Amino acid sequence: MTDAELLEIEAKKSGKRINYYISGFLVGTAVVAMIGVPWYLVAYWEDFKAHWGFHLLYFSIMFWFAAGSITLGYHRLFSHLSFKASWPVKLFTLIFGAAAFEGSAIEWTTDHREHHKHVDHDEDPYNINKGFFWAHIGWLFVKFRIDPPFDNAKDLLQDKMVMWQHRHFVTIAVITSFVIPPLIGWWWGGPITALGAFLIGGFLRVVAVQHATFAINSLCHYIGDRPYDDKVSARDSWFVALVTFGEGYHNFHHTFQHDYRNGVKPWQFDPTKWTVWILNKFGLVTDVRRVPDQKIKEAQEAVRQRQLAAK
Repeated sequence: MTDAELLEIEAKKSGKRINYYISGFLVGTAVVAMIGVPWYLVAYWEDFKAHWGFHLLYFSIMFWFAAGSITLGYHRLFSHLSFKASWPVKLFTLIFGAAAFEGSAIEWTTDHREHHKHVDHDEDPYNINKGFFWAHIGWLFVKFRIDPPFDNAKDLLQDKMVMWQHRHFVTIAVITSFVIPPLIGWWWGGPITALGAFLIGGFLRVVAVQHATFAINSLCHYIGDRPYDDKVSARDSWFVALVTFGEGYHNFHHTFQHDYRNGVKPWQFDPTKWTVWILNKFGLVTDVRRVPDQKIKEAQEAVRQRQLAAK
């Protein structure tokens, strides 16, 4: 059975239909990135050579800001309340989180809390048991905008900054992703550089950030280790952690979802954890939550005992 057939079945089962707005955006941005960027490199190679450093730097900074705002803001702050943040931190993550085009913070939180509550069951929005494609991106093709009451995110309904972002999400996302990049490019090198910034810093960056995030829902429930809980599909993947600022240690996260860390070991790559730690030292975040070491050891020992019993 093809992914398209599975998607159609899931849409019918859930009583939904294909959301052509969301699916069109996801497919359209990917097509523009895959065709537009190579075309730009061939057609305007000399201009790109003259300004390649600008394009690389701008892409990297925007990827860092957008993906980091998803991991630190949308995920650990708003979805799991792993710490409390000052208004500058919240505003930064709300603005650049919107630049990822993954919905408003409260919409993202609503989906993610449902995922944790119903992981690996039918109510899980991106249930890996429905297939890799479904968990990665297919579920979004039948996802419609969530409107109040946001029953599982009532805490965020009281947050004026979060609700401001929800009301103006599309405007913020378009300006940060598709208006500002060409303006900066024009200022830096003229109209051809502006076009390159529009394609590389805009479309290519959006697609890269989205699929990095989607990999957590798919790859991290598909490959990797389960040292803390072998009863759920969530897995620890150092590879995914490299492109998601530490989110790849997903088995630990599903076991201890309110901990501000995902990579709990000192050597594990988790820049989001390090950023929270630094912000806490400067007083920009407070009430940082972490699981006692003893609980972590107990979870690991329980897995070990089950594995021994199964042999």
